[in-house]
Amino acid sequence: MTDPAQNILDIRQILGLLPHRYPFLLVDRVTEYVPGEYIKGYKNVTMNEPFFEGHFPGVPVMPGVLIMEALAQAGGILVVKSTDTPVEDKLFLFTGIESVRFRKPVYPGDKLELHCRLLRHKLKLWKMEGFAYVDGKLAAEAVMTAAVTNREDM
Repeated sequence: MTDPAQNILDIRQILGLLPHRYPFLLVDRVTEYVPGEYIKGYKNVTMNEPFFEGHFPGVPVMPGVLIMEALAQAGGILVVKSTDTPVEDKLFLFTGIESVRFRKPVYPGDKLELHCRLLRHKLKLWKMEGFAYVDGKLAAEAVMTAAVTNREDM
């Protein structure tokens, strides 16, 4: 088995794995992963994010739903790296989200560390737990379920 720390993906590789683009691509780098097990990566949160203009004026806080989306995107990369199925014509869609907890706000300048661990995979469904950290402190957590579906079925 290879060293998980050798499994690094930069933004160009991430763009090849996820269909998301600006302003909705929320994973900047993958720092390690083990297919079928876990993934770690991060999102650099900057004041240039378009959502800070309205959330909230004078007190910029990253919306919790976008923290969950960043975790889901990291999880999507894990799914892609854990299967041999070609992903060009596939979409990875939320089917459920449970046990969501927001522990601390995320501000411009923070490095949002994304950790996802695969809990279960059956047919098209993938279940994983996700944890988002800032400076080693838990900012958010959730159990997420998603399905891989064909684009043409949408």
